[in-house]
Formats: sequence, structure tokens, C-alpha cells
Amino acid sequence: MDIKYLQEKIETIFSQEGLVDCFWVDGKIQGQKIEVFIDKDGGISFDICKKISRALEAEFDANLIFGDNYILEVSSPGVGSPLKLERQYKNNIGRSIEVTTLTSTLLGILKSVDDGIIEVETEEITKEGNKKIRNTVLQKIAISDIKLAEIKISFK
Repeated sequence: MDIKYLQEKIETIFSQEGLVDCFWVDGKIQGQKIEVFIDKDGGISFDICKKISRALEAEFDANLIFGDNYILEVSSPGVGSPLKLERQYKNNIGRSIEVTTLTSTLLGILKSVDDGIIEVETEEITKEGNKKIRNTVLQKIAISDIKLAEIKISFK
């Protein structure tokens, strides 16, 4: 089994009731270990991961795809995982994000996502005499220009 086949199987499962807002993010197959990373518009729950895991296990067991001994993990990509799809950006509007492009890295608040463009609100500090002046700037970045984008969690 390859990743493309695994993705096709999962996308078939997504047509079931309660799963239509789910989407494939990534997957890995290393020997007998299968990792599936999914998300859902509005966020994924444990129950959804469990439902998808059981559907995949039924498929694997019925067709003996991995034999009797395999490990299947179905989860969201996780907090530290980079964003890959526009739908993931939309799920994180309002959160702190660090974006690295080919030319720069910026940290700010993800404000919007539309047609492959994200808007990130950053803060610039300028000096006028002895005063520091903080200015809010909205920066537009094409998702296709992003090398790495990660949500930053603050425990303040």
C-alpha cells in the first residue's frame, strides 16, 4: 500500500455522515506502522479520529492489507506541525502564527485567508526621538510563497 491509496481510502470514508467536513493533511507508512493526519473545518475531535480509525481497520482487516500485525494512528497534525493546506489556515484565524517565506520570517496574528492569500497582522516599532511608536501592519502573503508556517502557542 502506498500513501496515495491510503489517502483515497480515507477520502472515501469522509463521505460518511458526520465526516464530510474532514480532510486529509498527510500520512506516513513505515513498515507496519501507519500514521494518518486529518483535520476538519472547525477542528477535529477524538471521536472523529476514532470513527475513521475503526473504518480503516475494518478495510485493512477485511483485505489483509497489512496482515495481522500493524499499528494505526489517526490524529490531527498536532500543535507544532506546519500548516500545509488553505483549510488549515482558515481553522487558525485569530491565532499567533510564524511564517517563513523565501525572503523573510514574521510573527503575528493570522487575520484572514482568501483565495490562496493570508493576511498577518504584525507590529512594527519605530522611533521618533526617544519615543518608541508601535504600528500595526497587515501583510499579505501568498500561501504558495510560504516555506513554513506554524501556529505559536502562548501560555500567558
